[in-house]
Amino acid sequence: MNLRKWFFLFWSALLIGAAGSLVTGLIMMLVNGEKTNGMTDFLIYLLILFGSGIMISVYSQMGFFAYLILNYMGKGVFSKRSWQIVQIVLTVLALLDVMFLRLFVGGERERLSDIVLGIIILAAGIVTAYVKVKQTHISALVPTLFFMVAVTVVETIGVLRIDVNAATIFIVVPLLICNAYQMLILHRLVDGSMEQRVSGKSEVQESHA
Repeated sequence: MNLRKWFFLFWSALLIGAAGSLVTGLIMMLVNGEKTNGMTDFLIYLLILFGSGIMISVYSQMGFFAYLILNYMGKGVFSKRSWQIVQIVLTVLALLDVMFLRLFVGGERERLSDIVLGIIILAAGIVTAYVKVKQTHISALVPTLFFMVAVTVVETIGVLRIDVNAATIFIVVPLLICNAYQMLILHRLVDGSMEQRVSGKSEVQESHA
């Protein structure tokens, strides 16, 4: 991936995060029946949503590049099969953590929202992994599930501590959208750069010939 493609990924992810935050915030406002005092307040609210979406996107990209580094190191330390097993185990542990850990820690407090959150994250991971496999190869299944589930759970730890369902929805939805976008577009950017290298070599060979 060259610098131009990285810039494309960065800015496009920013826009997607901002759009996801705008849509999520407006839907939540309609569902909750909230109203603003005039057009000025509404525009300020949109601006806040836009800025929040950008921040969520940056946070998502930090997690994505951290995952790429972790994946690179994991492949260097473990064998291919062992690294897949490690990712599967970490994915399962992350799901159990977000769905049931606070249920046990919280005692009698109802944690149905945590179970629903875990199901939503898992469903988003499965859908993204399915599309990724269709676009690339079956070998992308485990890494995609690991990133979409385990990494997303780690990224949501901060908002889970707030323990407000509305805040969780507002953060998790744009975060899942950004994570899915980055995972699904990655192979296109990498393949594109590889194609450029191959074509460049071909041109050099033709010029020498």
